[in-house]
Amino acid sequence: MPAVDPPLALLAELTHRCPLACPYCSNPVELERASGELGGEEWQRVLREAAALGVLQVHFSGGEPMVRRELRTLIAEAASHGLYSNLITSGALGGEREIAAFAEAGLRHVQLSFQDHEAANADRIAGLAGAFERKLKFAAAVRAAGLPLTLNMVVHRQNLDGIAEMIDMAQALGARRVEIAHVQYYAWALENRAALLPSRAQLDEATRIVEAARERLRGVLAIDYVVPDYYGVRPKGCMNGWGRQFLNVMPSGTVVPCHAAETIPDLSFPSVRKQSLADIWYRSDAFDRFRGTDWMPEPCRGCDRREIDWGGCRCQALALTGDAARTDPVCALSPDHTLVEAALGEAAAAAPQPFVYRQFR
Repeated sequence: MPAVDPPLALLAELTHRCPLACPYCSNPVELERASGELGGEEWQRVLREAAALGVLQVHFSGGEPMVRRELRTLIAEAASHGLYSNLITSGALGGEREIAAFAEAGLRHVQLSFQDHEAANADRIAGLAGAFERKLKFAAAVRAAGLPLTLNMVVHRQNLDGIAEMIDMAQALGARRVEIAHVQYYAWALENRAALLPSRAQLDEATRIVEAARERLRGVLAIDYVVPDYYGVRPKGCMNGWGRQFLNVMPSGTVVPCHAAETIPDLSFPSVRKQSLADIWYRSDAFDRFRGTDWMPEPCRGCDRREIDWGGCRCQALALTGDAARTDPVCALSPDHTLVEAALGEAAAAAPQPFVYRQFR
């Protein structure tokens, strides 16, 4: 097995509860109910173990992390151990009082999601009337508290044409960075793929707008933008490689290397309720399964990019081929690349589809 360095970042998914119902949510299709969530003291222990393990960043997420009443306490716990804490939020709950308290407790950064630049479509995608106006007020509260703000604009077929206005909105709200995040097609997004996959013309125009904005706003607003997987020639280095830099503690305490890893049926993932984070990171069969390059099939094994993209996304390989150990089909060299081409063709030919909204089942 390859040598294993300490993880860089911990994603703390405090809950799957959320006031929004986004049809591309990265949470699993089978959502964890409140009764199964880790308690506040258990989360504090996780944060202590993360710091001892060498983690530098903790991202408080969900669902909506502000559902958890212990959030301020957890932020303070993270700060007390020197962890850089980032709040990933819908902005649909709370405001100036909460953000000021989080800043005082040691929060260092806020990442706020928007579904569009225009209120009606944003609320339609989010599945919550009035969400857009709440987000605008939340962004103002973040800036008033003196915290750096990143806007996360999740883009797809039904909002991509407004990408220029999204960038303008990020600048107007005082964000330092905007992440233009194309939908990744697993979990809820896979169920909604026909409604979300953009056309090639949409993508090309969006890319042109982003490149021009990057040049115009250099030094003013950082713009992160990645071509959606299905239109790529080579896969992205998912999570910078399985079990290399990142771990995710789910609301139940299950620990996974990425958001969708639990979809892989022949892997059993450990829990912080039964093992320490150190044991899980260094001595877990599930984390070792796709680490490094020894597991790779051809053409990955002989590819000069094998330690750049690490074979691509295991969950995407599973979703498209039924086998998590296959080369990610988005790679043009993959023997399964025709599956991606077929999905693009089906989406292009299909009439607009209604959303399957995220919900507890």
